[in-house]
Amino acid sequence: MLSTLIYRSHLCDDVPVKTLEEMVSKANRLNELYDVTGILLFNGTHFFQVLEGPEDAVHTIYQRISADPRHHNLVELMRDYAPARRFGNTGMELFDLREYDPNTVLQAVFDKGTTKYQLTYDDRVLLFIRTFVEAREKENYFEVPPADAWDFIVDEEASAQSEAISPGAARWHYAFQPIIDPFSRRIVSLEALMHNADGAPLRDAFSQLSSSEVYDIDLKSKKQAFALAKKLDIEGLTLSINLLPMSLVMVPDAVDFLLAEIEENGLVPEQIVVEVTENEVISRLDEFATAIRQLKAAGISVAIDNFGAGSAGLLLLTRFQPDRIKIDRNIISEVHKSGPKQAIVQAVIKCCSSLEIAITAEGVEKPEEWMWLEAAGIYHFQGPLFAAPKLNAIPAVAWPEKNG
Repeated sequence: MLSTLIYRSHLCDDVPVKTLEEMVSKANRLNELYDVTGILLFNGTHFFQVLEGPEDAVHTIYQRISADPRHHNLVELMRDYAPARRFGNTGMELFDLREYDPNTVLQAVFDKGTTKYQLTYDDRVLLFIRTFVEAREKENYFEVPPADAWDFIVDEEASAQSEAISPGAARWHYAFQPIIDPFSRRIVSLEALMHNADGAPLRDAFSQLSSSEVYDIDLKSKKQAFALAKKLDIEGLTLSINLLPMSLVMVPDAVDFLLAEIEENGLVPEQIVVEVTENEVISRLDEFATAIRQLKAAGISVAIDNFGAGSAGLLLLTRFQPDRIKIDRNIISEVHKSGPKQAIVQAVIKCCSSLEIAITAEGVEKPEEWMWLEAAGIYHFQGPLFAAPKLNAIPAVAWPEKNG
């Protein structure tokens, strides 16, 4: 199967531009061995490359390219399939854009096409090339420093205070994980993550129950979350709890139950954020929307968790606007390397900015992910890079500190 891959990267500052011809010569020989062809554009700073060939071969070549220390900030822009090669000459065709008139370079690229069908401007590959040549993507392209540009230093004082408390004889336990603003060194909220008391995954315990029992446990177990929050003395912090959307519909008087337990444990509604997951099907949307209105009328904030993981996120935004959305970790993972993920995150940021909805990036594991997301305009983060969940305790945060 013929595969097409496009990436963009940045030439390292300490690599002389005069080595470009040697690099291309070696790439030509290697590509020929793997039956990979394509085109390489260079504008004096950035590379833009189209690779075409058998899927496994293209993947192997790209892995070698990714490991090359002479460039950095590799972003995969497109990975697709085609019936024929667009640029079928042996190896790699180089276009040094500094040597071309910008008004003629696109036609020069066209002239190198080898497909029997004429290349047109509505071809995705040509559209990417045109955007690069015209430098129209710069506002969406962020240069991310190396991972070691920052150290992550655990707050020793907080670490000494983060002893676990006894939850008592409860069937369900909770681990707490902070949502943070790294630059203000501030914990924005604590999320209470439900755990089975015997250590077994929740899905194993829930798989033995009917849906009505799952919804009842999902809601009623929040009593334990509020009690633990009280013991941990979270005064001044908000507490985020997760709920299946249908728990608010299927359990009678769900909102009244939550309000009663909040008061019972010395908390206030304005301190609570209910995170509803996007990846559960909401079969009774009108009743769910009514429950959301009741929560917000009582002072409880609402967030959509795992945004992007299911099919309901955009539909939910048309029916009600939450106070916050949390972008799913599968979109966040390796976002600094993925053009499609970057485009999705930027679209979410623009949408939420128009609606005045706050954003949290969850599941952040790598410094490069955090740096790219922060450059894109996200300021609240959650993930093991900063603090892993801690059972029955508030974990200490590892705050970023710039090297040098």
